[in-house]
Amino acid sequence: MSGHSKWHNIQARKGKSDAQRGKIFTKIGREIAVVVKNGGADPVSNPKLKDVIAKAKQNNMPNDTIERSIKKAAGEMAGVNYESCTYEGYGQGGSAVIVECLTDNKNRTAGDVRHAFDKFGGALGSTGCVSYLFQRKGIIEVEKNESINSDELMLYALDLGAKDIIEYDDTYEIITEANEHNKLGDELTNAGYNVLNAETRLIPDSYIELENDKLIKFNRMIETLEDLDDVQEVYYNVNLPEDVEQ
Repeated sequence: MSGHSKWHNIQARKGKSDAQRGKIFTKIGREIAVVVKNGGADPVSNPKLKDVIAKAKQNNMPNDTIERSIKKAAGEMAGVNYESCTYEGYGQGGSAVIVECLTDNKNRTAGDVRHAFDKFGGALGSTGCVSYLFQRKGIIEVEKNESINSDELMLYALDLGAKDIIEYDDTYEIITEANEHNKLGDELTNAGYNVLNAETRLIPDSYIELENDKLIKFNRMIETLEDLDDVQEVYYNVNLPEDVEQ
């Protein structure tokens, strides 16, 4: 398959400016705070922390910033307590959207998310209204280079328990069960493959296409949601190109 993976496109959409990178660092810092509070400050025994550290490094977050965030979350420095909340709703064309947040004020967050939906013709729904259209899976991105035999990688990954493998221009995307991505990613690394990222994401069972004004409005809604300080992840079932007209 040609082109970039959907997760590559998501990262490209999020990393357009220094200001946006600053927002990403803030969001990752919140995520570190929650996973350390719930599972401890050792990434060896806390796989969720390992995932967040990998995400931080993929977004070029400095090591000292990562370490400071972990220490703050572990109680070695003063910090704010965050709690998670998830919102579901509809975008243009009946599209499905899930918004995962970390916040210290749920009322503020709910108002901000609702406003973003309303502003671009969407509608915030009730819990469970669209989540049945998604499945949480592990996503492993492996760097593509001339030394890799695609068939060998596919057989090796499937033998380790991978559910699917998709080939793109510059990466291989390996799909696993939600709790298997770290183990499989470590096995691939030990076998000499360059694992760029390993995380869990909500993947829609199928994608829909939007055209013209509906696509533009949907893109603006997603960008507005992603720009909210309390929003960590936005999942949707629209095939959204990287270069949508603004």
